[in-house]
This record gives sequence, structure tokens and C-alpha cells, in this order.
Amino acid sequence: MIGLFFGDTEFPKKILLKLKQKNKKYIIIDLSKKKFFRKNPHSQSFALGQFGKIFQFLLENKCKKVLFAGKIHKPKFSSLKVDFKGLYYMPRIIKAAKLGDAAILKVIIKILINEKIKVINSNTYNPELTLSKGCYTKLKPNKNDFNSINRGIKSLGLINPHNHVQGLVVRDSIIVAKEKINGTKKMLQMINKDKNSQGILIKFPKKNQDLRIDLPTIGFDTLKDCKKFGIKGIVLKSKKNIFIDKNRSIKFANKNKIFIIVK
Repeated sequence: MIGLFFGDTEFPKKILLKLKQKNKKYIIIDLSKKKFFRKNPHSQSFALGQFGKIFQFLLENKCKKVLFAGKIHKPKFSSLKVDFKGLYYMPRIIKAAKLGDAAILKVIIKILINEKIKVINSNTYNPELTLSKGCYTKLKPNKNDFNSINRGIKSLGLINPHNHVQGLVVRDSIIVAKEKINGTKKMLQMINKDKNSQGILIKFPKKNQDLRIDLPTIGFDTLKDCKKFGIKGIVLKSKKNIFIDKNRSIKFANKNKIFIIVK
């Protein structure tokens, strides 16, 4: 039995589909904002402070292994529902929240390990959603593009590891935008288009990121946004990104002269 801590984004749906295809037994701890999995008979919704109820749910289903997928948002602590065990662990969560969303998830993983529950990588059941090194499009980066890419990767490596930033846009070796908590789409919307130069989107895990936590994700909507906001290329990290609708996205990239490379 696998326990699924599911937040928002399309990635949890892909995991659920694969588990159903393989007839794997699962339960869902639904932490999504809109309680997306509420109709699933194997799902229960919880607040982030209800650790006692969450652990009881796992125990009742003899679940000793879990994974995290999807974006789990920082809660509003003043109105958060907590149980007795939640009161015990909540000071750690509140302290971590000051460092960012990723820090909250790291603390939750430590809590689970303390309760003798193993946390596995989020792409364990869907390795086909990641890519190996190489160029996946007809269009390839030129020398100037590679200079920009190297500049962007270096900048990402300097970002606070507790921050939720997993992407940026670089143009002519200048960082023009960094991803914030609202995600990639909002970042792209903030870019001022330049008729003479196009940007490059880089989506990497943070330095020292715990890969058991949700990996940077792109999909077909990302490609459409790239075309709309003047992005000429996307750079991903080998085996460390989730790529939704991969084949459809690559076809779209080829049609619109956008490169996709994996470092």
C-alpha cells in the first residue's frame, strides 16, 4: 500500500493513472487547495496540521511508504485546523515556513521518518515523465544561447535552497525574471517582450533539493506560454524534471521553432 500526499498540478493525476493501470493499492492524503481528489473512494482530505488524523489514516491502511506530488501551499496558520499531534509538530512547521514552501515539505518528511514511514521519490512510478541528456527538437541552441544558459544555471545555483524558485528566464546572458511562489506562468507574464531578442526558460531543481519532494514540472501549457511570451528555448535537468504531455509538447516546439534541451 502506497500513501499519496497530493497537492495541486497535473502530476498527481499521472501518478494515479499509472497506479490504476498497474493495479497498485493506494490511499490519497488530499492536500490540494480545491480538494481535487474528494470523489476518489480511497482519498481523504486533511489540513496540514492534522498529523494525528493523517498518521491514523496511514496506520489503518497499513501504509509504511508514501510519496509527495503536486504543489502543497503554505497554509494560513491563524485559521489552520490542528489536532493533538499537530500541536506537537506545528512549531517546526511554522519555523520552516519562514524559509519557504520547500522547507515545510522537508520538515514534513522528517516528521514522517520519525513516525517510521518511508518517503520515496515522486517519479518512482512515472520514470517516463523525465528526460535524459540531449536535444529533443529540430532547433538547437547557438553559441550565444549556451552562454545565456550557463549564466542562468549559475544564477539558479546561488538561490536560497529553502526558496521555492525552480526557474528563471535569461536573455542575452542577463536574468530578466525569476520564478516566485505563483509559478512559471506568472513569471512569463511579467517579461517585457523584445522584438530583437528572445529569452530562454531554465527549469532546474534547487541546489541540494530533496528529490523526494515534487520536481520542477513543465507541460503543453508551458510551451504555449513560451510561444506567447517570446521564449526561444527550454532547458531542463536530466532525470530531475517532470514533463507532462511530452510528445505533444515536443511536436509543438518543433512547429514553433522552440528548442528543448536537457543538461
